[in-house]
Amino acid sequence: MNALKPKGAGRLIALDAARGLAVIGMFIQHFALNGINGSLVSGNTTLLFILCGGISYSIMFGRMTQRENDIKPFRARMLARAVFVDLIGYLLIMLNGPFGVILPAYAGLFVLALVLIRRSTRTLFVTAGAMLLIAPPLMILGGSLFSGAFLLGDLAGGPMSALALAPTFVLGMALGRLDLTSLRSGITLAASGLFFFIAGRIMAVHVLPGWSAAFEQWLVAAADPAHAQPPDEYATWPLNTNGPLWHMLFSWAPHSASTFQTATGTGLAVLVLGLCGLIAKKAAALLSPFAAVGRVSLTLYAAQFVVVWILGLNGIESGLGEVPFGDGLVAIGVVAAGWLLTRLPGGPLETIMRRFDRLFVGSSAVSPSKKTALAEKSGTVIQGE
Repeated sequence: MNALKPKGAGRLIALDAARGLAVIGMFIQHFALNGINGSLVSGNTTLLFILCGGISYSIMFGRMTQRENDIKPFRARMLARAVFVDLIGYLLIMLNGPFGVILPAYAGLFVLALVLIRRSTRTLFVTAGAMLLIAPPLMILGGSLFSGAFLLGDLAGGPMSALALAPTFVLGMALGRLDLTSLRSGITLAASGLFFFIAGRIMAVHVLPGWSAAFEQWLVAAADPAHAQPPDEYATWPLNTNGPLWHMLFSWAPHSASTFQTATGTGLAVLVLGLCGLIAKKAAALLSPFAAVGRVSLTLYAAQFVVVWILGLNGIESGLGEVPFGDGLVAIGVVAAGWLLTRLPGGPLETIMRRFDRLFVGSSAVSPSKKTALAEKSGTVIQGE
């Protein structure tokens, strides 16, 4: 079991800061998107959020099994949190906002990752690489076959499904086993992340347009004219489904979840994580504002949907993309909200989630002497030990 435990104890402010930057980026994408920040935040902030979730997943597993030497409390907690996060996700979907909700897919990852949590670090890295190639065609096929099945769609139906986000989450699980507090790890993460991000951007400009055009021409030539008509929604499954959108395999659009978009966005996420780790070693105070946001990430993530819903009910435009320094104003507002929320004993949704999972795990799973320390240090699955 020792090989499965995460190493290092001083990484958590860097992890919280990276998660906080992901939330800030989401707010900018949804409230102040423009031609300058769009290439950085669109889609990439989701992958940074998911990467941090995978790391936290491994950290929580290591801590809980170190205390209990039993996987059952961890499994029960993850299943409980999956239910809670899924419910929050569907409440946000019910508000019918203008952007997608990833929480149902995130909840699915909590459950699916239980299959891998006891595997070796090497197996996790290999699995992440394999899924980077396998997941895109499978999620495209799932987007067709599971279009009317909400639970299956959350798990494997399209670019916002658990399957589409799994390569990044599993990579995070592998990184969570490493000593992310070391200088070597920070440099390695930053350098490898920068390499994949730059390589992806070069491919997006010089290679993918040609590949995509050729592939779409082949799809048109190979298409069966008999299937050109819209499907009969009353026909027997799968005859009632639309055809798979195979052209997305060579897409680089945000949230397309192609191999190329996922690799590039995950590269940027790893770069951000590495830089946060390096900064934490020399000037941790610089990360404190962003770490505060990360510690209440679930509350703030949900808050953006509620804000848009309230503004929509009152006919108020929510976009600040054309306002000078609108993205900076949004970022400052999110940091201020994070700071205010951390003055409370815990974020509202984080506190409710902890109480919810204790209904299934029980307070005995965490010894009283460690509860306070863990609450202060926790960088675990959407914050909430």
